[in-house]
Amino acid sequence: MTKDPENIKAMLSTQFNDFILGRHEMVEPLLGDGIFSLDGEGWKHSRTILRPQFAREQVGHVEMLEPHFQMMKRHILKHSDGSPFDIQDLFFKFTIDSATEFLFGGTCGSLRDESIAESGGEQIVNGTDFAKCFNASQLYTNTRILMQWMCIFWNSKEYKRCNEVVHKFADHYVDKVLKMDPDELDKNSSSKYVFLYELAKQTRDPKMLRDQSINILLAGRDTTAGLLSFVFYELAKKPHIWSKLRKEIVDNFGCDTNDTSNVSALSFESLKKCEYLKAVINETLRLYPSVPKNFRVPIRDTTLPRGGGEDESSPIFLPKGSMVAYNVYSMHRNKDVYGENAEDFVPERWFDSNVKNIGWNYLPFNGGPRICLGQQFALTEASYVIARLFVKVA
Repeated sequence: MTKDPENIKAMLSTQFNDFILGRHEMVEPLLGDGIFSLDGEGWKHSRTILRPQFAREQVGHVEMLEPHFQMMKRHILKHSDGSPFDIQDLFFKFTIDSATEFLFGGTCGSLRDESIAESGGEQIVNGTDFAKCFNASQLYTNTRILMQWMCIFWNSKEYKRCNEVVHKFADHYVDKVLKMDPDELDKNSSSKYVFLYELAKQTRDPKMLRDQSINILLAGRDTTAGLLSFVFYELAKKPHIWSKLRKEIVDNFGCDTNDTSNVSALSFESLKKCEYLKAVINETLRLYPSVPKNFRVPIRDTTLPRGGGEDESSPIFLPKGSMVAYNVYSMHRNKDVYGENAEDFVPERWFDSNVKNIGWNYLPFNGGPRICLGQQFALTEASYVIARLFVKVA
């Protein structure tokens, strides 16, 4: 285990070709052969076909988020009497609904239920069942990763059932898009951006379409939902930060309570100009990184820059096939980098020029060739939801 940024930089970037993810067997039942399960040439091919799908014009479309926000808002307003509720659960439902629409062109509709007088949409599988199965499959998969080669003993009937539900949902949309001729595909693509439509222009392999879509769904859903949950966890404890963020958002977009809201002004470009909002998100990702710990496996005997010798400042040997974990959570709380208040939630630190140029000491979305393709998508979605909530409740 290392938290040294130089070692992490070596594994993820400067010595990238010495390491692999080394987890295909553990994640394959759910993820198949996708960008987060493959190494080598398979990963390179995945990266090549997926990169264009996360260009600015695709991730900048926030209009598709509004219907899902409206659905989530109705759940929140059920508690306008001040009764407690779990907003994290709503964030996870919101992100899986918006992610399935972005990826497949149709939402699983997990926010739709009788409590807000809504029934599910297109019922390939029950939206709630799909969301629950997706959650369960992720938990099983995470456990399989921890168990390493012993994952063969963690393959229950429930895990298989949940994977089947997830795959059935994806297969429905894959079959649908593969039945379109090129003209129909172009016509549907012109009305709104759908990840699967664009991917189908590059490959007609149904397994690849399903696997890559599920890989992106897994990453996109959890990153944003976790980020939103921790943002409001910290804001709830710190009224002065809440007030400062509220002022910036209301100054830019108004608020519903005094009929000054201008939701149409919420865009990729306008959200990027909200400097304090960016600082709040950066600080949240620092204290609560989406992937707090990770690992790599060397494919040949190699070294890392630090950890050897009596003072641990010399290179350290790594034998082929060993597992090397790295701890982003600890690195992000390093007092030598972030000061004595490194454990505290202080968005203002991101206006300090020294912190802005910390390089590999800040790693919220991985780094090197495998840096997260969807990071801008996650940041835009999180920014939109935060701003919309403030416009509504401020």
